[in-house]
Amino acid sequence: MVDDPVLSPEADLLGKLKSEIELLARHLTVARAVERAQPIGILKLSELLDEPVHRIRYSLHVLEGLGYIVASPAGAVATPRTQELIGGLDAEIEGLITLLQTIRGD
Repeated sequence: MVDDPVLSPEADLLGKLKSEIELLARHLTVARAVERAQPIGILKLSELLDEPVHRIRYSLHVLEGLGYIVASPAGAVATPRTQELIGGLDAEIEGLITLLQTIRGD
């Protein structure tokens, strides 16, 4: 019998889900900050959100790739998609909560 390897929290199903939710939360925090303080650069966002520059850079990259922000010479600027995302967030979260309750068996 072979011993099971020790798995990191990210290697199990719920650990992966938790990691993705935490990453989503950071992306949403960055999107909200850009919307409030636009145009804003990476260093200012890092300072404002108390997050390392590399994390802010990654979130900006993801948000730009999805069309939620655009780069400008003065810094990141929110697009109309950002407002749609934030405006519809409560309904989306409620849908996810319902799905999770179904999985739990409520």
